[in-house]
Amino acid sequence: MTVTAGQAVATLASPHATTRRYVMCAPKYFTVEYSINPWMDPGAPVDVDLAMLQWAELRRTYERLGHLVEVVEPQPGLPDMVFAANSATVIDGRVLGARFRAPQRAAEAEHFRRWFITRGYRNVVMPSRINEAEGDFAWTGRVLLAGSGFRTDPEAHAEAQEALGVPVVSLRLVDPRYYHLDTALFVLECGERAQIAYFPGAFSSGSRRVLERMFPDAVIADAADAACLGLNGVSDGRHVVLPAEATGLAAQLAARGYEPILLGISELRKSGGGPKCCTLELHA
Repeated sequence: MTVTAGQAVATLASPHATTRRYVMCAPKYFTVEYSINPWMDPGAPVDVDLAMLQWAELRRTYERLGHLVEVVEPQPGLPDMVFAANSATVIDGRVLGARFRAPQRAAEAEHFRRWFITRGYRNVVMPSRINEAEGDFAWTGRVLLAGSGFRTDPEAHAEAQEALGVPVVSLRLVDPRYYHLDTALFVLECGERAQIAYFPGAFSSGSRRVLERMFPDAVIADAADAACLGLNGVSDGRHVVLPAEATGLAAQLAARGYEPILLGISELRKSGGGPKCCTLELHA
């Protein structure tokens, strides 16, 4: 069959959704009582009730789109446990757990490890290196993009490759505001036609060249969208959940055939988090 140029463009402009499995943890004990990234100010007030409402709306959005959401019980004394993406990386049934850099978050790793074990996961590996999971790991369906510079150790990238059995591409973050990879980049589509959105200013010059080579048609976010944590998004291949303020990025995505869904994350952002931080994906 011959495909014309116009047909090819139409195909690229027609993203399609696939059903996802997510793990979340309610912000029952959420607060900002210490500072481990530039977003956190223990002196600023936090509305826990509003945080719960915003989290619940995020969960309802996933379920409305047909995705399965499993919930981990929050634990007192662990206010950042709501950021489930930092707890593990799961690909093809293999689980690589987390090892946090900040001592305030260290206990989260064991709670999530036990959660996976009780649900029948047998291939669960806990890392020896600092590894903040999907905070710094983004699965494209073919390679694992892996960030370092502020949290995850570069040596953890090789450990992830061994544990998960997938190729890893290392990227270096250079702006402390974007302390995790998932604050500066997210995957729009997985697989052969993998696509991403990212903010170039968060990366070293060499890492930018790598991304340009791997994803020449990537969606490029500007500084304003990055500054509201607009890159902390979640995509099912068509629907893209973003912070409400990321209007420029949303317009770019809509022009490419995606369906942006803008949600309020004002309270969670006070701890440097957004939709993706709250969402661990279980990759089949």
